[in-house]
Amino acid sequence: MPSQMKKILAILSLTFIAAIGLFSFGIAYAGGVRGIGLLGVWFFLTFGIVIVLAQLIPAGILLSAFIGTAFSSLRKGEMPIKAT
Repeated sequence: MPSQMKKILAILSLTFIAAIGLFSFGIAYAGGVRGIGLLGVWFFLTFGIVIVLAQLIPAGILLSAFIGTAFSSLRKGEMPIKAT
C-alpha cells in the first residue's frame, strides 16, 4: 500500500472516530452529565459505538452471504429448486 494512501486512510479513520466522539459527547452533555463524569461517558459511548460497528459490519457481510447462498444455486447456470 502506498504511503500516500496510508496517510489518507489514517486521516479518514481519525476523522470518523472524532465524529463519533463528538456525537457521543453531545449525547452525554444533553443528557445532563457534567464534570469528570462527562469524560467517562464520552469514552464509554465513543468506544462502545466503535466496537459495535466493528462487530456489525462483518456480521452484516456474513449474513448477506448466507442469504445469498440459501437462495441461489452453487452453479451459475442452474436454477435453484427444492427437492421434493
